[in-house]
Amino acid sequence: MYGTWAILSKPAFGSLISTQLYHSKGRNKWSVAYELPRGQICGPRNSLKYRQFLHLSGSSTARRVEQRSSLSAVLTDENSDMMHIEEDTETVTVLDLDPGLQPYKDHFGYRMKRYLSQKKLIEQYEGSLEDFAQGYLKFGLNREKGGIVYREWAPAAQEAQIIGDFNGWDGSNHNMEKDQFGVWCITIPDLGGKAAIPHNSKVKFRFKHGDGVWVDRIPAWIKYATVDAARFGAPYDGVYWDPPRSEMYKFRYPRPPKSAAPRIYEAHIGMSGLEPRVSSYREFADNILPRIKASNYNTVQLMAVMEHSYYGSFGYHVTNFFAVSSRSGTPEDLKYLIDKAHSLGLRVLMDIVHSHVSNNVTDGLNGFDVGQSSQDSYFHTGHRGYHQLWDSRLFNYANWEVLRFLLSNLRWWLEEYKFDGFRFDGVTSMLYHHHGINMEFTGDYNEYFSDSTDVDAVVYLMLANNLIHSLLLDATVVAEDVSGVPGLGRPAIVGDKTIAFLLMDQEMYSGMSALVAASPTIDRGIALHKMIHFITMALGGEGYLNFMGNEFGHPEWIDFPREGNNWSYDKCRRQWNLVDEDHMRYQFMYAFDRAMNMLDEKFAFIASRKQMVSCANNVDKVIVFERGDLIFVFNFHPDCTYDGYKVGCDMPGIYRVALDSDALEFGGHGRVSHNVDHFTSPEGIPGVPETNFNNRPNSFQVLSPARTCVVYYRVEESLDESIEESNSALSVGVGVAERDDTNALDEFEELEEANVVEDEDLGPTLLKGL
Repeated sequence: MYGTWAILSKPAFGSLISTQLYHSKGRNKWSVAYELPRGQICGPRNSLKYRQFLHLSGSSTARRVEQRSSLSAVLTDENSDMMHIEEDTETVTVLDLDPGLQPYKDHFGYRMKRYLSQKKLIEQYEGSLEDFAQGYLKFGLNREKGGIVYREWAPAAQEAQIIGDFNGWDGSNHNMEKDQFGVWCITIPDLGGKAAIPHNSKVKFRFKHGDGVWVDRIPAWIKYATVDAARFGAPYDGVYWDPPRSEMYKFRYPRPPKSAAPRIYEAHIGMSGLEPRVSSYREFADNILPRIKASNYNTVQLMAVMEHSYYGSFGYHVTNFFAVSSRSGTPEDLKYLIDKAHSLGLRVLMDIVHSHVSNNVTDGLNGFDVGQSSQDSYFHTGHRGYHQLWDSRLFNYANWEVLRFLLSNLRWWLEEYKFDGFRFDGVTSMLYHHHGINMEFTGDYNEYFSDSTDVDAVVYLMLANNLIHSLLLDATVVAEDVSGVPGLGRPAIVGDKTIAFLLMDQEMYSGMSALVAASPTIDRGIALHKMIHFITMALGGEGYLNFMGNEFGHPEWIDFPREGNNWSYDKCRRQWNLVDEDHMRYQFMYAFDRAMNMLDEKFAFIASRKQMVSCANNVDKVIVFERGDLIFVFNFHPDCTYDGYKVGCDMPGIYRVALDSDALEFGGHGRVSHNVDHFTSPEGIPGVPETNFNNRPNSFQVLSPARTCVVYYRVEESLDESIEESNSALSVGVGVAERDDTNALDEFEELEEANVVEDEDLGPTLLKGL
């Protein structure tokens, strides 16, 4: 799993949004992810045939809703005076960016009205969006003067009690009272000046539903939950977490500043260790974070942080939304990890799952659904409340208490644990009533802007993004969506082979020793592994994401403990020893990954808006492009080495090698000299592209070995001196031989007509048959 991120550097919706947008398309599985600026979600904009803009922005004017028992926010007065809202919708300037969106102006306007109305209602009844998102101070178990107050929203309950270690699991003396909104409450006075419920003791919510049956559930807002690991299939218990001050972790380091281009290291803490077991937060902090820093990443994205009873779900079937996964430690341990990351200058993103819920009724939120109406539940009823592929429940995003729960969840992780932002999982499922199931998105805008849109979910995402940035102005917010590409689903995640294993397969078990000559399979695999990673970083977008271990070509695949593998942890770990051994070839891929990141650290090419593909030759299998001030030359041909390959460029001068995948230190063959100055020659008439070489006013010649990528930087000299030296060098034969490319422009135009040169489509086109 790795990908890239694109940034929109100016507001697409005027004053309504923040200024950054991320978009990602992973080469391996063609997944898409993007940052939500306050006010929009944008799908794949990389090529003309895959573009979408889903407007999520807003300010603050609205009308009223009908106040029901749960304060469900549903717009009821369509004929009200909407003058201010209509004025605000006129600022949806994304319509100006893409004329193709103009037919959907009413669709965007309707979304905006719904958002503004919902936000206004929250402000009217709760004070502000920020206040509304502090539900954890009211719901769940909270220490108040003279006791502990416990509140739980459960409209379907007929009677309710709190039970736990503190009362011998007998709730007869701790009956709760219900208010008009379906909220149950009890105050438990202190005993002898101490809390009646001790820190780290087990608790549950016991209630009787309409059938007269009593059930025990973990409190929805619980901050910690544990399970007896010695008992197979044992249920989880809620844990009252309120450590004394002496045991509370105190943050020491500030959040690092936001980088112009995030280089993201995606990691799963539990499987991060060498040993076949679940690793801890502190082990990750002490052993893995230094590796990430040394590899020149600037951001860590943590998966599976929220509690999930089934480990094999990869953390995506969440059971307890406010609780850290207890497999890896306590809340204080996670705080230690995040603070340690900040001390290293690493920002930390959380993989947050608000798209669906585990269907586990014993341990999770689904246990509160006992057949009541959607108005009195966290979920939709019937077909709309169930995801048939994921076997999970779906939120009712129009419900007032659901909005409180989810928005408060975001604020909790930001403020209690100091996360620097979120990556929202499963956004495709949220955006459409069909959840992307059996949909083949072709890029037709009607697929994105129709009655299939779940406007309730879109409004929630708008509120969430607004809240996050109001609490943390430079937060990074990423949404994972696959609706730009058909056929991609969750099985890309568990059980598939890594890129390195797809390239080299069984030979990785016997052919990775650097003490013997590499076989053709290993030589090819390592070369393409470096190139695939690098072209993803360099051409795919304006950020980069790599999953833990892929940077050094981790072999095999990921498989969490389950019945089908006899609950084995063998494929659920990271074999760091492979890269730490000097005689193994994994070190070469690891070194190249570090060098890639360092190149961006030095030249900041990922953050640059300058991105020009000048050559995409399907015969030569060569891609040449400019990113920032660098020239990238990728030769994917399996056999052909080109001596004197002509490369177009913008600026005249002298160019030298900045990074070479064929260098010996990266496991290459050392065929490219790093001591050669490459002098440019003018091409055609300046300012007249059709007279230039591949639409570039200058060119120079390079040696391009098969299956290599080489980056060139321009030596900073005066323009006149550079041109003079360039002409002089060429006149006396210094440099490399020139290749006859008189038909290059015609070839480029033919490729362009065939859609070969669209940025994101270059990879699969040129990789065929390698």
